[in-house]
Amino acid sequence: MKKFKVLLLLLTGMFMALPGSAQTSDIGWVSGLQDLDSSQLSILIILGVVLFVIILLLVLMIYLMSFMVAVFKKENPELAAQPSWWDEFKLNYIVGRMKPVGSKEEKELMLDHSYDGIVELDNHMPPWLANVFYITIAFGIGYFVYYSVLGLGKTQLEEYAEEQRIAAIKIEAYQATLLNLIDEFNVEFDQSASALAAGKSIYDMNCAACHASDGGGGVGPNFTDEYWIHGGSINDIFRIVKYGVPAKGMIPWDDQLSPEEMQQVSSYIKTLVGTTPANPKEPQGEKYVPEAEEDESSEAVAEEAIAEAL
Repeated sequence: MKKFKVLLLLLTGMFMALPGSAQTSDIGWVSGLQDLDSSQLSILIILGVVLFVIILLLVLMIYLMSFMVAVFKKENPELAAQPSWWDEFKLNYIVGRMKPVGSKEEKELMLDHSYDGIVELDNHMPPWLANVFYITIAFGIGYFVYYSVLGLGKTQLEEYAEEQRIAAIKIEAYQATLLNLIDEFNVEFDQSASALAAGKSIYDMNCAACHASDGGGGVGPNFTDEYWIHGGSINDIFRIVKYGVPAKGMIPWDDQLSPEEMQQVSSYIKTLVGTTPANPKEPQGEKYVPEAEEDESSEAVAEEAIAEAL
């Protein structure tokens, strides 16, 4: 009875531990289980309860059978002397049948050599070890046929290539999310040829009408000089492209261009500085000095002030 209670407690604990382990598992079928709706989950729970009841009934039947065998052995001494089915199973399939000590069969198994009167018997392998060996042979044959003969399974190189393909898709999706997170605070100047080519295409389609195809300006300001009305950094240009300047007729483009496209056209506009347009518009705004040049100019002013003081 105690064994039955212990087994019942173990099974109950195992089923109670499954939900907790499923919350932290990254296994595919566990994540699929978590995505089930309420009706599917209810059906799955009912099936689980039915399976648990079936297992419980099997355990109970095994316990009752062992109990009945024990009762019959007590009533019939001849049955008590016979080995149980478990003992027979162990002798036939696990430990094997050893030859009686001193019997003729044991003497036939003795090897010729001895050490200090100790002889060695040429016994067969235990059944469990022989069965494991046979199972490994069968598994090896099946493995060879499945992968090498029929070619149904993927080789290690094929699995590696598939994992690389899946990783490339994940990287591309991740990079797409990063591009969608670009704003006026984290935007960077992209000087790659593909980005500048895309930026030029966007500029010719949407910006050239007001700023001229060569950036010399028209209704809008000139992009080729060093003077900017709203700042000349990549962050300033991106912000103006994104939010526009409605008071000056500059519309916001954040609802028509993606963050990546606004970064591309802003980077292209930066490349127009220093070029020579056909009909440049007069400078507007204030001269923009990059941060590095500002630091150098401030250091030069400080050195001149020190020199004058000396």
